[in-house]
Amino acid sequence: MTTPLQVTTAKLGIPVTETDHARGPVDAPVTIVEYGDFQCRFCGAAYRNLAEVLRQRADTVRLVYRHFPIANVHPYAESAAEAAEAAGRRDRFWELHDWLYEHQDQLDPVHLSLGVEQLGLPPDEIGAEVGRQAHADRVRRDFVGGIRSGVSGTPTLFVNDTRYDGGYDLAELLAAVDAAANP
Repeated sequence: MTTPLQVTTAKLGIPVTETDHARGPVDAPVTIVEYGDFQCRFCGAAYRNLAEVLRQRADTVRLVYRHFPIANVHPYAESAAEAAEAAGRRDRFWELHDWLYEHQDQLDPVHLSLGVEQLGLPPDEIGAEVGRQAHADRVRRDFVGGIRSGVSGTPTLFVNDTRYDGGYDLAELLAAVDAAANP
């Protein structure tokens, strides 16, 4: 007996809320949700292009970032995510987010502490929060939400709640945004 092939489109399982980290207008016609890992080189490549998409489509796109650290492959990904959350507690999430992606080869504790200090954040306080895993629940919640949405690797993007399975180069991302903005 054969079963007909069933094709389903993966949908975002956890809706965007005000507790998410977001850049861009709240009422943007296109919302991109990224599940990312600060130590993933593919996320690093996507980061640069997503930043350019935000620049070129400033009125059209809102970017939401959710943590999906793959700790068994990237040993510093969880602590980097927790440090970003500690910075977020001080309304500086995006500054540390950008630093982490721009310094992916420097996410060990010593370099991370120096980066935090470079940004004018309190390295001892943030280091203590990371050490006691003060933000582990938030990181875990993002991760579990990713699993519920069908995320299995990074980066995984959702454009207006539908998983984006295209490439991460600028032209492809801009085309996806433009298609979503003008259905």
